[in-house]
Amino acid sequence: MTLTRTIAEADVVRLVQQHQAEVWRYLRFLGASAELADDLVQEAFLQLLRAPFEQRSDAATAGWLRTVARNLFVRAFRRPPFQLAELDEIEATWNGFARDDGGERSLVHLRECLEGIDGRAREALRLNYEERRSRREIGERLGVGEQGVKSLLRRTRAVLRECVERKEQSA
Repeated sequence: MTLTRTIAEADVVRLVQQHQAEVWRYLRFLGASAELADDLVQEAFLQLLRAPFEQRSDAATAGWLRTVARNLFVRAFRRPPFQLAELDEIEATWNGFARDDGGERSLVHLRECLEGIDGRAREALRLNYEERRSRREIGERLGVGEQGVKSLLRRTRAVLRECVERKEQSA
C-alpha cells in the first residue's frame, strides 16, 4: 500500500543525498555543462518540494527526478543538443549505464570506449555533445548531410553501447 505524505526536511535531505549525484550525471550525459547541471539539479529538487509528491520507491523517485531534470534541460535551450525523438534512445542508454553503482563503472567503461573512437565519428560526438551543434552544423563541418550525421551518431552510439556492454560482461 502506498501512502501519500508531505516530505519532511529529513526526507528531503535523504533524497538529495541519495539522488543528487545520479541526476547530475544524467544531465551531463544529456550534454549539460557542469554549471548548467548544477542549476538544473537544484531546480529539480525545488520542484519536488513545490509539487505534491508521492514517494513510492527509490527507483520511482529517481525516474521522477530524471524526468523533471530532462524537461528542465530541454527548456533551457532554444534548440536542444539532440532531436526530441532521440530522448527515448538516450534514456534507454542511460538506464543501461545507471545500475547499482550509480553508473560509475559504466562511465569508466564509456571513457575507455571513447578512446577507441576517432576520425569523423569522434568529431561528430564532440560537435554534438561538447559544442551542442545542430545536425546541419555538424554536417557542414564534416561534409555530409543531416541524415548522414544522424546515421553516423546512431552508429557511433551503438558501437559505444556494445563496447561498454562487452566491458561490463567481462568485468
